[in-house]
Amino acid sequence: MTVVEFNGPGLSEEQWRTMRAVATALKPQQALWLSGYFAGLADAGRPEAAHLVPAGLEPAPAAAARTLTILYGSETGNGKRLAARLAERAHAAGLAPVLTDMADYKPRRLKEEQDLLIVASTHGEGAPPTSAAGFFEFVEGRKAPRLEGLRYAVLALGDSTYEFFCGAGRRIDDRLAALGAERLHERVDCDVDYDDPAAAWIETALAALAPARTAAVPAAAASATPSAAAYDRQNPFPAIVIENLALTGRGSSKETRHVELSLEGSGLAFAPGDALGVMPRNDPALVEGLLSALGLSGGEALTLKGEATTLGEALEGVLEITAATPRFLDQWAEVTGAPALKELAGDARSAFLRENHVIDILRRYPANGIDPAALVAGLRPLQPRLYSIASSATAVPDEVHLTVSTVRYGLNGEERHGVASGQFSRRAGPETVLPVYVQENPRFRLPEGDAPIIMIGAGTGVAPYRAFLQEREAQGAKGRAWLFFGERNFDSDFLYQSEWQGFLKDGVLSRMNVAFSRDGAQKTYVQHRLLEEARDVHAWLEGGAHLYVCGDGAKLAPDVYRALTAIVAKAGGRGKAAAEDYLAALRESRRYQIDVY
Repeated sequence: MTVVEFNGPGLSEEQWRTMRAVATALKPQQALWLSGYFAGLADAGRPEAAHLVPAGLEPAPAAAARTLTILYGSETGNGKRLAARLAERAHAAGLAPVLTDMADYKPRRLKEEQDLLIVASTHGEGAPPTSAAGFFEFVEGRKAPRLEGLRYAVLALGDSTYEFFCGAGRRIDDRLAALGAERLHERVDCDVDYDDPAAAWIETALAALAPARTAAVPAAAASATPSAAAYDRQNPFPAIVIENLALTGRGSSKETRHVELSLEGSGLAFAPGDALGVMPRNDPALVEGLLSALGLSGGEALTLKGEATTLGEALEGVLEITAATPRFLDQWAEVTGAPALKELAGDARSAFLRENHVIDILRRYPANGIDPAALVAGLRPLQPRLYSIASSATAVPDEVHLTVSTVRYGLNGEERHGVASGQFSRRAGPETVLPVYVQENPRFRLPEGDAPIIMIGAGTGVAPYRAFLQEREAQGAKGRAWLFFGERNFDSDFLYQSEWQGFLKDGVLSRMNVAFSRDGAQKTYVQHRLLEEARDVHAWLEGGAHLYVCGDGAKLAPDVYRALTAIVAKAGGRGKAAAEDYLAALRESRRYQIDVY
């Protein structure tokens, strides 16, 4: 297929890149629908062309002369979905919002903005999403402009089990205020069950912008929107487990599993780099332990969000019952009246939450025979777990493969397991049904054509590279590919070893460097292998290679970044600042892509 480059009349370089990014992400029927929609917008003033605009999506007049930009920083897609919902509601209120990912936004435009609504997710311990790092770096840096003319509001997303809950949203909120911007609406910090507080924030923030124009989105607008697969996070597909086997060998200090699921009949589509959302169930043994500690049977009637259920079913399939949250601690302190719980504060409170799960707290501070509603009031909804997809739909249609590391650790004298990984490890045999959906990841994509690729990953971070190489082999791509892989021990932890060897033999994989950290007296990691190959790594980058990093965000990604900075500085004859600018340019051009957890 020949790609024709055409910069339409009046399009800036940024608009052209945005249009191309949208176009490549659309399915054919969506692209066809959108072409008609834009044609209708262009000719909306001509009566004979009015039929081209889908009913309910006619351009609405702006409620005010002020501009409105909606920015989002999203790691798992939740922030992106909320920002899209916010833009939809803003349009219905008569506003003309511009919706932009922080990764695509030019921060220097901030001084030109008038009204700004931000949806900011937090990744890990208070950090912004990887894709939003550049935006935060600018705003929090010395080059950030004064913003006295800007009005703004922030919706922060986070996970209260982390110490720096909603840290990214708090940081951007405080920084904009420090730069002189006017806070239009107080920041709202949302936990993982964000739907209700986020919906309330959206309505009140928009009311502050357009108080007289907050009509509901027309029903025709929803029906005119192109529909993707019928299965999504709200309506997951019941996938059947085909295969579930251990990849790690005897004597390994960890367990990693290869899981294959059937998607036959689902209509779900995915690209290499996407993730699969899995809706897990809690361990029945843990549920029994909780019920025993409470002196309840599990058959007690309960209503959750208007749905009738039982306490046992809610604990097994609806609510998070492992990690204790500040909300649960507050609720349980109220239920039991225990002074020791009420007096916990600061570092002692954070340490207590890290060192005790829900069941530990129930055992230490019992409240036998309590009203089930009093228990569930402190528990959050059970959240999906995201896994990088380890297969290509082109190579293996109607299936999806995952590479799952089993989370297993000791706490308070007992062995504990991750919710989803424990289910995969102990209770997900062939024919087990797991609700799943596809989570797109457009910022971790193979390049078009035959551009060379360098893939860097440790442990399960190698999963998307298996999908990359399957896809390239199936498509007959000829580009060079270089894999850097790290794990603990060669004999027991060389994940997919025979497959990499097959790819090397067939020329799909050009080079492979491995690092097994526990095989020698001195620990060796992938960043050390990169430094050993500095000259060739730099030559590949200079030759147009696309660079990928997948794995642990706390250690792997920053260690690899430091190694790459050193490589570019030394092999390219640059200073540190120039090397960092080089890598920043790679990121901006989508040649340096990161997928971390």
